[in-house]
Amino acid sequence: MIQRKIPFLFMRGGTSRGPYFNAADLPEDREELTEVLLAVVGAGNPRNIDGIGGGNAVTNKVAMLSRSETNDADVNYFFAQVGVDERLVDYTPTCGNILVGVGPAAIEMGLVPVTGDVTSVRIRAVNTGALVEAEVQTPNGAVDYSGDEAIDGVPGTAAPVALNFLEVVGSRTGKMFPTGHAKEDIDGVEVSCVDVAMPMMIARAADFGLSGTETQDELDAMPDLFKRMEAIRLEAGRRMGLGDVTKSVVPKIGLIAPPMNGGHFCARYFMPWTTHPTLAVTGSQCLAACALAPGTVAEGIARDAGASPATILIEHPMGTMEVRVKFDRSNGFEFLSAGVTRTARLLAQGEVCVPAAKKG
Repeated sequence: MIQRKIPFLFMRGGTSRGPYFNAADLPEDREELTEVLLAVVGAGNPRNIDGIGGGNAVTNKVAMLSRSETNDADVNYFFAQVGVDERLVDYTPTCGNILVGVGPAAIEMGLVPVTGDVTSVRIRAVNTGALVEAEVQTPNGAVDYSGDEAIDGVPGTAAPVALNFLEVVGSRTGKMFPTGHAKEDIDGVEVSCVDVAMPMMIARAADFGLSGTETQDELDAMPDLFKRMEAIRLEAGRRMGLGDVTKSVVPKIGLIAPPMNGGHFCARYFMPWTTHPTLAVTGSQCLAACALAPGTVAEGIARDAGASPATILIEHPMGTMEVRVKFDRSNGFEFLSAGVTRTARLLAQGEVCVPAAKKG
């Protein structure tokens, strides 16, 4: 079998990992691109045995980078979520964890030059249009991955990558509350449909008979829970103007509960058909916005964050995540910006092989 070899970087970004490509090395045709990504990951098998996927949604993610043609960004970041058991590629969401690796990857690929001990990379997230500024450690003219920054869900420490999200409200729908309501009832369950960095359907864990402190394995062993949440998610997607989301991972699902370990609230994040082992970067911003806004399902659950700017501490299955937020309460409520500090590491680089396109 003749195979095609494609240059790539294999990176961990936050608590996710996957291949990072220069878009110039990939097909422009969307159908052909989909076939390539399915082959790269080995989608359609629970172990992804015929590809480099990890048999889990957080390890089946792909980043495609290109130089920006506009002055407001240095690099474009196009994200794809590739299925595990199913041969499916979803181009509708973005991923904040994989985004952590985009700045370092862009420098490694030569798309962005080093400008000093810290290189600022302005990233346009193509899937949502969001603009993000990444601060990458680049002493001695190259990306430095070593450092003392630790994040829950990843062993050891690494160099910090600070992300400042400049345009987060209404990432897909143009509104923080795309249905026009901070809280509404869907099939007997109160939910908040929120679009900040990532469209989400957020509900109270208690309304699903949960404490909100369950582990990933405990939740993934509850098929009835996922069936119930999915029915509500489908209706939430329709109300948010996203259409039929049966085959889309957007909106994601978040369940919130009172804090147990000194945080502002406890959260469980779903992708949406499995439980996230920690918490998505984009999801953390959406959850933080929900906790700050009046009248949402978080009211009475989340601890008060005080005045802006503030740091929201969200408890997740493997620890906590900090989200830096700015907001304005002088005339109603306005969510202004969010930021996180995460880590990334280059794991491997080389060429990934995929079957050559069939002729005829």
